[in-house]
This record gives sequence, structure tokens and C-alpha cells, in this order.
Amino acid sequence: MVKTTTFAIMHFTVAFAVVYAMTGSLMIGGAVALVEPAINTVAFHFHEKVWKRIEQKRSGRLPPPVFNA
Repeated sequence: MVKTTTFAIMHFTVAFAVVYAMTGSLMIGGAVALVEPAINTVAFHFHEKVWKRIEQKRSGRLPPPVFNA
């Protein structure tokens, strides 16, 4: 979780800096810096889960699927 948190902080900073440099607007830079990285951080979490499953499948250690009813 620490890796994901530090990634999010870095991403917020980069997103704000890029949009602010492009628009000169603190409001737009701030809005984009909050929305885009937040969504991207959640996507990164699921991306990591998918890759972990792919690696387990390749190594032959795939756990059985979990079905929620």
C-alpha cells in the first residue's frame, strides 16, 4: 500500500504541474490533479492484481477462482 500511496502523491504533483503549465489556471490544474490521478491510482491497483494473477498462472501456482454469490 505504501508503493501505491507514494505513486499517487507523485502522480498528483505531475498532473498538477503539467496542466498548470498548459493552462496557467490553479483551478483547472487542481481539479485535474485530483480527478485523473485518483482514477489512475485505482486502475493501477487492479493492474497489479491482474499481473499477479498472470504471474501465478505462468508459474503453475494459480489459486482456484473465487466466486461471490
